[in-house]
Amino acid sequence: MMKHPEALWHLDPSAYLEQHEVKPTANRIAVLRQLAQAVHPLSLRELEEQLDTIDRSNLFRTLTLFRKAHLVHVIEDGSESVKYELCRDGSATHDDLHVHFRCESCQRTFCLEEVHIPCVVLPEGFEAQSVNYVIKGLCPDCSRKRQDR
Repeated sequence: MMKHPEALWHLDPSAYLEQHEVKPTANRIAVLRQLAQAVHPLSLRELEEQLDTIDRSNLFRTLTLFRKAHLVHVIEDGSESVKYELCRDGSATHDDLHVHFRCESCQRTFCLEEVHIPCVVLPEGFEAQSVNYVIKGLCPDCSRKRQDR
């Protein structure tokens, strides 16, 4: 279903940040590592819980910087908070146009990179800047739990 992100990190985090013109600091490296190890997109709250030595405002500034440098993209999955996901191909121009799935039971968001987003032809004059394609339902774990009841 999902690629494990650790396989993508053959570079040193400091060198990776410098390659994307982001000054490597201890906090930025910690955030980059946490996002690289995540198996699903993370909210600011989840990152705050996992990186309890970094305060919320520093985390938010780091994520904002990463977004501007095209290191992360933001997923609006219908929950009350956005999720952050590392751009998987390591390219500063990567669109990360893939489908996301939001489980309405466990509240996790999954990347479905193998599911292609359908091509949408917009009316004349409209110009797409980003696509947010989210499917909502039950993940395999929650679906099994429901069936076992």
